[in-house]
Order: sequence, then structure tokens, then C-alpha cells
Amino acid sequence: MDEGEWANNLTVTVDHSTPWNITKDVAEQLKVKPADLFNLVVKLGDEGPQEVFRNITLVESSRRMDKVLLAESQLVRVVPPSATTVLSLPPDDSPVMVDQPGTDGVALRRADYIGTDKESHHEGLYALDHVDLFNLLCIPPPTLEENTDTNPLVYQAAQTYCAKRRAVLIVDPPRDMKVDNAVIGPPGEKSSLDSLNLTGEAARNSVLYFPRLMQPDPTNQGRIGEFVGCGAIAGVIARTDATRGVWKAPAGVDATLTGISGLAVNLTDAENGMLNPHGINCLRTFPGTGTVLWGARTLRGSDHLGDEYKYLPVRRLALHIEESLFRGTQWVVFEPNDEPLWAQIRLNLGAFMHNLFRQGAFQGTTARDAYFVKCDRETTTPNDVNAGRVNILVGFAPVRPAEFVVLQIQQIAQAQA
Repeated sequence: MDEGEWANNLTVTVDHSTPWNITKDVAEQLKVKPADLFNLVVKLGDEGPQEVFRNITLVESSRRMDKVLLAESQLVRVVPPSATTVLSLPPDDSPVMVDQPGTDGVALRRADYIGTDKESHHEGLYALDHVDLFNLLCIPPPTLEENTDTNPLVYQAAQTYCAKRRAVLIVDPPRDMKVDNAVIGPPGEKSSLDSLNLTGEAARNSVLYFPRLMQPDPTNQGRIGEFVGCGAIAGVIARTDATRGVWKAPAGVDATLTGISGLAVNLTDAENGMLNPHGINCLRTFPGTGTVLWGARTLRGSDHLGDEYKYLPVRRLALHIEESLFRGTQWVVFEPNDEPLWAQIRLNLGAFMHNLFRQGAFQGTTARDAYFVKCDRETTTPNDVNAGRVNILVGFAPVRPAEFVVLQIQQIAQAQA
């Protein structure tokens, strides 16, 4: 729940419609008078959500109005009453009017996202320095107004930061991105994708999904509006992680988007085939299946780049292994740097990798084909020992998603008698 103009359509109605015997029992439990209890109905506009709170009171108790709203309401809050505050309610079924309308304030600027001194003050995006772990980052536009996009400079800073934190940035397409300008711009101009300038190795940690979503706008009386999809897509990725693992591409008939009304653009197979080879993941709607994620490439996923991390599940599996092994080897610090330590490292890390292998995270029918862990005198030389370093080499054979199904149909000539 946030402050803003959206709340100017809120109405709050008071009534005492609860049966007397129930009100009396609740009053006895709360040790208040039955007359002190009332019901509160909160509604956003004519067609918006409605909340009903029964048997609440202004008297100090577990059902005091401000406590109940803080715990249960998604729409309103009440400042706790002080010793000098007098709260009064209107008669039954009378709306509570707001004397001072809300305002949305000033839209966020680039400096609000990035901060003025990211190294020392941890402002904006870099406030995540205080978060122990995150692996998906969404940055929606600052407002819902038309022609409002997340600043490409913000995306560029976030992409670099995600690469540092072993996380993935979910990029939303600009509002002006269309099929015909997504990868090839007008003469003398950049394409919509190139205008984001999300390139280089850090782009392995970014994904873009096109088009945007159509869904009810709670700030506009439930009318259908156009929204970015990063939050919904992050939910699909998280769901896939929980059910299948990070090595499974969050795409296909199981990667459904629910609670939406449609897509801003309905893509054809040919249009999908044009965008996907350039690293743009498509959202598609199919009969009987619904709206699904229909692509799993990073922004280094363009075919002409040939990047080893062109696929999102491969990149996220590598990040998962890196982060897990980094955290799982902290005990190594200050241990005697010799063969007994290296053997213990191989044992611990090998057990972790073998568990992933058993879950189907790697290619190969045997562990030897799927992964290896090397930590010995070849990886850690005497010079490394003198410098206080222990070097660990871990390799794995990722499972890449099957993007295309190739069918070959052949007629068998009828045998001659």
C-alpha cells in the first residue's frame, strides 16, 4: 500500500450490521462495551477491490481499528490515537470523507535509482549492498504515464551490478518497441533493442521479454491498461525454480502467466522466429494453453555472437553453482593449505555437484561425463601456497533447452507385388 492520487477514490463506510448476539460475545472477549464495536467497509472506486472489517473498535484492545488495518488492509492505514486525539465516527452507512487529497509526488529520476555516490552511501540501486542475496532484479518505470520507460542508463548500471552480484536483470521492452523496429531500426537510427545499449559480457545477466501485458488497472477503476511484465515474469521464473530447478528453462507450456487480460501485441510464429535469434524472448498466447513465456535467451543470446551463455537456464545454473560454492568454501580460509585440505575440498564440492547431477542439472549418463572438481598440486602451485591462495577448478556440462522441434516426414513407397 502506497500513498498517492490512486487513493482519492477510496470510500470508507461504517455500519453496525453484525447480529447482536455475536457483537455481545466479541465485546465480552475484548472487554469493551457492545456499543464500542462497529464494522468498517473500505472500497476503491465503483469497481475496485473491497475490504470489510467486522467488530473493530476505537477502544484499546486487540481489535483496535489502527491495529486491524495495519495487519489486514491493503488499502488504508490509520494513525494510532494519542492521549490528546479524539476519534469520532459518522452515523451508520455514512462515508468517511478525506479532507486532504493524496498526491503522487515527483517521479523518480535517474539519480534516485543510481544514487549520487554509490560507493560510500549505498543509495538507490546500491542499497541492495545490504541484502545478503538476491538473484532476480526488476526495475519497472517510475510512472504509468504513456511514453514512460525505465531509463536505459539505469538498466545499464543495474546490468553491471547484477553481474557483480550473480543475479539476473529482467528488462522490459520500451513502449515504442514494435516487431518492425525491435532489431532493425529506421534508416540512420538504432533499433529499439540497440537503443538500450545492454551489451558486453554483463549482458549474459540480462533478459528481455516482449511484448508488454494488458491487465486491469486498479488505479483507473479496473480498466484494461498496458503494463510491463517484469514482475509477472519473475514469478514464473521463481515458480519454475521451485518445481524443476534453475537449470530448467522458464518457458514453454508450463510457464504460464495468469491474472492478465492479454498481450499488447499478438505475435505470429514468423515474428517469433525473427525476434528470438536476436535474444528477444517472446510472450505468446496459444489456444488451450494460455499466455506463456516462449523464449529463454539472455541478451547475449543472439545467434551471431555464439556466446556460451546464450541461454538463461545455463547462465543461471552457472551463477547458482558459483554462489553456492563461494558460500560453501568459506570454511577453507586459514586452513593449512596442503593435500589434506585439497582432498576435503574435492569431497565437499564433489558431493554438491553430484547432487545436482542426480537432479538432472547436467548432461551425461555418468558423473565423469557431467562434471569435475579439481583441487591439487596442479591447480595450486607452490607459488600459490606462498601467496596464500588455494585454486579450485570446477567444470560442468549444462543441459541446453530444445528451442526447435524438427520433424521429418517421409512416405514409404508401396511395395510392388
